[in-house]
Amino acid sequence: MIVDTMSKHDKLIKRFLQRPSDFTWNELTALLAGFGYVPAKAGKTGGSRVRFIHETSEPIILHRPHPTPVLKRYQLEQIEEILRKGDLL
Repeated sequence: MIVDTMSKHDKLIKRFLQRPSDFTWNELTALLAGFGYVPAKAGKTGGSRVRFIHETSEPIILHRPHPTPVLKRYQLEQIEEILRKGDLL
């Protein structure tokens, strides 16, 4: 019997780094939460823009995708760059 030792977060990181064309907003929020990012409270005029803040790494600011929850490739690339700069990946 093979035991899977990867955590859900590890699996999410692996999937994220493959830059799939169907990576969703919910997956992203779970990924960022695993690194210690939390969504900042936005004012009433925040619209679809969401800021994720971290104690030691730079914030990640994104437009929440709509009408589908799938992120664009360039967004995944930008997020990866920020996570690497903060030594989180």
